[in-house]
Amino acid sequence: LMRRYSKYLFCVSQKKKKVLLLKTYSVILKDRKMNDAEFVAKLKKTVVEIVASSIKVSIEKMSMIATDLGIQVDENNTICQNAKERADRIIRGIENIPDYKTKELPLQGKPWKEISKLEKEMCRLKKARKQNIEHYMSELKCQIQNLRMEQGNHRMNEAINQFISGCYSNEQLYFLKWMKITLDSLTRKHLSRLQEQYRDACQNPKEDKERLRDLDNQIASSSLGIQHFMRELSQLYESAHFQGNWNHSPLKELPEICMCLRIRVVTVLGVQSSGKSTLLNTMFGVQFAVSSGRCTKGAFMLLIGVSEEFRSELRCDYILIIDTEGLKSLELAKLADSYEHDNELATLVVGLSDITIVNISMENATEMKDTLQIVVHAFLRMKEVGKKPCCHFVHQNTAEVAVHEKKARERKMFLQQLDEMTQAAAKMEKRGNKKKFTDILEYNIDGSNWYIPGLWLGTPPMAPVNTGYSEEVNNFKDGILDILKKTKVPALDFMLVEMTMLNILPPPIGHKAFVTTGGFQVEN
Repeated sequence: LMRRYSKYLFCVSQKKKKVLLLKTYSVILKDRKMNDAEFVAKLKKTVVEIVASSIKVSIEKMSMIATDLGIQVDENNTICQNAKERADRIIRGIENIPDYKTKELPLQGKPWKEISKLEKEMCRLKKARKQNIEHYMSELKCQIQNLRMEQGNHRMNEAINQFISGCYSNEQLYFLKWMKITLDSLTRKHLSRLQEQYRDACQNPKEDKERLRDLDNQIASSSLGIQHFMRELSQLYESAHFQGNWNHSPLKELPEICMCLRIRVVTVLGVQSSGKSTLLNTMFGVQFAVSSGRCTKGAFMLLIGVSEEFRSELRCDYILIIDTEGLKSLELAKLADSYEHDNELATLVVGLSDITIVNISMENATEMKDTLQIVVHAFLRMKEVGKKPCCHFVHQNTAEVAVHEKKARERKMFLQQLDEMTQAAAKMEKRGNKKKFTDILEYNIDGSNWYIPGLWLGTPPMAPVNTGYSEEVNNFKDGILDILKKTKVPALDFMLVEMTMLNILPPPIGHKAFVTTGGFQVEN
């Protein structure tokens, strides 16, 4: 292999004599006059020159070389290759991602957004004013019906047909993996080009602001992944199911299947770039998107199947984990309703959750206070509809030894802060001002706070991963599972989760429920 495919071979020698019969330019001589620093500098310079002049070979081309050498390559499997061809046929025609999404994934466009707004309005009735409620609700339902009919008029395009075929073939797992790999690669290239244009435009003082705004919008809409195809399928199902012309039996039976499944829900909340996605990835072995900045928009959900031997202990069939976008994000700060958006998000995930993880990874007391205030409002609303959620606070980047024992005083002060915020929130919601934080949820000052060291030992990308991070996260996961085993609250079924997401859970007996922009409220 070295003789056939390696262009350069170096040998470091301390003596001027032939070594391995190599040519002069292949030998770097280190004599006694050269110290280690000079030698390392010389070696670096030589390697840099060679790398700059060498031909770069992709891993895909390396696999061809490996085949020539008799090395078995997994991707040469027939099923894998067929799945790759399926994925390539779908992705081959993508040049401009925003245009492709508009043309090939039309059901996620304006009608879907309008339907979402109308469904929220049906629950909140913010714009009803003095209108007759029944008449107003009827108007909203009629508008939704028209929009669903508009969605149903779209013909299923070739890309979605091929995607469905790939999902129902015996190559399903390979197909979805190839789709993810190729779509991620395509998105990176597209975003890299747009971000470069944006940087150039920012450096030009004469650049039109409209141009910057257009580039900003393109960057925001230039992500494309498997989730977009799945969403298109879900909208296709919704519109077809609404019109009663869905003939595909597996999806037709979907509601009945979902009603039989019991699930537990674990969600994470926290500010942007605090390590929420990384925490869930480490806990459950999943692959939520991670990066600096805003890598999660909205809420992403994943189902994790519970093995047969643990179903009786956890009393559920699946664990639903929800990764949420960061609260107080810079991208949303400029919007007038950013605080309302954060409140809605917190209320939604807390309402769904059996356990809510509040991720705290900042030293800024003001930001932490703002985040906790949002979370406390959400917990208070759950209390008012008869639900007492379970909450755990994860304090990240704590590198001290025996940190849990040393932080007893800080935990007490932290609880005092939470009590003050609860009283302020209760007063704001007109629920009295004598409430404590422990009145609205299950919280143990020692057992509900977890301290996790930083992920990296140094500065990435060359820094090694801190094994202590994984160990503490694993301990945290064990604690979460123990709580789920001991809980007396029955697991939800899928249909109840869907009702909760639409904010139409029935109120407690003796109360009249109505919903505000922030979530649930209850009127005695």
